[in-house]
This record gives sequence, structure tokens and C-alpha cells, in this order.
Amino acid sequence: MKTRILLYIIVLPALLAGCNSNNQVSDASGTFEVDEVIVSAEVPGKIMSLNIQEGSILKKDSIVGVIDSVPLELQKAQIQATIGALHQKTMDVRPQIQELKDQIAAQKAQLNDDFLEKARTEKLIKADAATQKQLDDINTAISVLQKQIVANEQQIKVQETTTGTQNNTVLSEYRPLKKSVAQIDDQLRRTNITNPINGTVLTKYAMAGEVTSAGKALYKIGDLSVITLRAYITGTQLAQVKLDQKVKVLVDNTSSTYRTYYGVITYISDKAEFTPKTIQTKDERANLVYAIKIHVKNDGYLKIGMYGEVKFN
Repeated sequence: MKTRILLYIIVLPALLAGCNSNNQVSDASGTFEVDEVIVSAEVPGKIMSLNIQEGSILKKDSIVGVIDSVPLELQKAQIQATIGALHQKTMDVRPQIQELKDQIAAQKAQLNDDFLEKARTEKLIKADAATQKQLDDINTAISVLQKQIVANEQQIKVQETTTGTQNNTVLSEYRPLKKSVAQIDDQLRRTNITNPINGTVLTKYAMAGEVTSAGKALYKIGDLSVITLRAYITGTQLAQVKLDQKVKVLVDNTSSTYRTYYGVITYISDKAEFTPKTIQTKDERANLVYAIKIHVKNDGYLKIGMYGEVKFN
């Protein structure tokens, strides 16, 4: 009988201590995650180089690899050759127009002389020194010159219109071809694999020498300098939290101690969801919980998938 009483005295305080410690350690718990970016190939082709390893720390906008650009360069050269051939198909109307203008200038000079000759002949007729036939011949010559000048002026307009139409037809192909060159230049820039953010390579999916397609994942990167703890709280705890609130984050250090960090609440869900199977909340009887996100500055010890606990006060 004495032995049974002694056992109760030893075991009961231990159980009470365990329950108290579990209730007082944290207000919520969750796992650490990071915003991940999957970097994909933007153009198809053979990967000539991909200078990364899992765990590599990369800077934003650094070029980490190259995709074969020779096929694109050949397409560009072909289009540029087509553009050069277009200029050979166009006509330069200026020499023909200049020739017609020279003829008009000569005809106007001759016309001016004929008007002077007409005036002189009219005076001679009044003095009975010239015949009417001479005056008629001069009038005929003047009429012919005037018609020739009008015809040449019309010919200039016809030449300009006809040649302009022909050239426009040829050059209408020029603008689409120039757009094609611009598109290929853009694709050539995309053959350089550019890292989009500062971060650490989490997973590498491709190797140099492989043939990739546009949109195919090459590697996954995330910024581990600030890591996110996704935790879950019950509806009764919502009144204890707000955005930008500073909280204490506890991470297992040893079997009996915690490593302490400080974080800021950056997200509070406005909709309840069923308790995730991997998460135990403070109130295990709650069926619905709210997700929160806490940004924590990482000193290198925090890893994706680690469990963390949160104290609001």
C-alpha cells in the first residue's frame, strides 16, 4: 500500500509539469518556407553552359548560363539579306524626272523666243514686210511647244505616282521584316540565362549539354536571408494578432532548449480552413484555423521545412 502511494506522488508532478510546459511554450506552431522562383528557359535550344550548383548563392541579373544562339543568328542573317534585296527592287525615279524637267526648261526657252518672233512678225505684217503664213507657222510652233510642256509636266506626275506605288509595294515587306529582326534580337537576348533574384539555388533541374524547350524549368531559387514561418491559429486567437506585429519565434536547439528569433507578422488569412494534418494548434479541439505568415531574419540555422513555434507576447 505504501508503494502505490509513493508512485502516485512521483508520477503526478511529472505529468503536470509536462502539461504546463506544453501549454506555455507557444501560442502557435508551423513550418518554415521560402518564396521560391522557378527559372525556366525562355527559348528552345541546347544548353551551352549552366554555371550553378545547388546551394550556390546568386546575385540578381547575373548571367548564369547560355543557350545555343546559332540557329537564331542564322535566321537573322537570312532576314537581313532579304531586306537588302528589297532595296535593289525599288526604282529611283529622280533621273527620269530630271530629264523631263530639263526638256521642259528648253521648251519654255524656245517658247519665249517664239513669242518674241511672233511679235516681230506681227509688226512686219503691218509694214507689209512679212506674210500671214509666216505668222501662222509661228503660232503653230507656239501651240506645239505649249502642248509638249503640258505633256512633260503630266509625265512627271505619272512617273512619280507609278514609281511611288511600285516602291511602296516593295517596301511594304520591309516593315514586317524589320519587326522580325527585332523579335529575333529579343530572342537572342533571352539565350542568356539571367538570374531574377538574389538568393540560393535550391534545386537544379538541367545540365549543360541538354536540349531544353521554352518554359522548361532549369533551376529553383529562393532568398533564404529572410525566411517565412507559416503558422496556424484558432479563431479565438485572432484578436491577439495584427499585421506588422512583432512576435517571438522558437526553434528547437536541443532536446530541451530553444533558439529564439524575432519576427514580424506579414499576413493574416481572412478565411478559415481545416486544420492541416501536419500542424497541431494550441487548441487541438478546433476544427478550423487561420493561417498567418511571419518573416524571420535567417542567421543560417533556419531551414525550409523546419518546425517553429510562436509566442505573441
